[in-house]
Parts: sequence; structure tokens; C-alpha cells
Amino acid sequence: MSTAMKVDVIDDDKSARTSLARLITTAGIEVVSFSSADEFLEDPCRTQVDCAVTDVRMPGVDGFKLQETLARTVPYLSVVFITGHGDIPMTVRAIRGGAVDFLEKPVDDEALLEAIRRAAERSRDQRASGAELGDLKRRYELLTPASARSSS
Repeated sequence: MSTAMKVDVIDDDKSARTSLARLITTAGIEVVSFSSADEFLEDPCRTQVDCAVTDVRMPGVDGFKLQETLARTVPYLSVVFITGHGDIPMTVRAIRGGAVDFLEKPVDDEALLEAIRRAAERSRDQRASGAELGDLKRRYELLTPASARSSS
């Protein structure tokens, strides 16, 4: 990827947040950590992130509710789930909701970094496609009815 990756880590467990941030940073990736989904959602910079790595089970807004909110507000942002208490139905729900991966704690370092790279690539591709589609819609709306008929 041409520009530096940016990843947000959302986990209510401070030691997990710290170790995840340390691992991701050592891979040369910029990291911002949040102790809750609400804290992350209040951050205006979330739209400039390539990937969100989030725990599933957190007080208040859990990882699944966060995923649903992101699908509405920042639809191109890819999510990687991590959890200490996962099962098959949770994994299926996460993947069906668009998650790039669903990893169990303790997380394998290389598996997490690979999931982050895939998620960042997907986010960037979807952001670019969305911008291109938005540009096409804007140009279409600028057409007058007469010019729209003549170009048909």
C-alpha cells in the first residue's frame, strides 16, 4: 500500500489494548486505541482509518452493535474481531456482517497482522469505489434533461 496504514483498536481490557497496540505499531502501522465503542464512535478521525480491530464483548455498545453502526455511518471501514469467548454462531454473525476476520485471544501475531492488511486493503478499495460512484452520481445530476436525452 502506498500510504501508511492507520488502525483503531477498541477493547475495554487495558492490557489487551496495550499489547495489541504494541504489536501493530512494531509492524509499522499507526494505531489509536479506545477503551469503548462509544469513545471510538465519538472520534471524528474514525473516517480516516483503514481498519478497526475490536473486541466482541464490551460493556455498553458491544462489537456487533459497533459493526452495525459502522455499516451505516462508515460503510467502507473493514472490521477485524477478536474475542476471548468466541463460538461458531458468533463467528458466522461477524462474517455475515462483513467482518474480515474473527480471531480468538490470545491472538496469533501473524494472523492478526495479515487480517489487518487484508482489512486495510478492502477498506481502501471500497472507499475508492464509493468515491468514484459518488463522482459519477454528481456528474449525472449535473446533466440537464436535454443533455441527458442527447447523450442517449
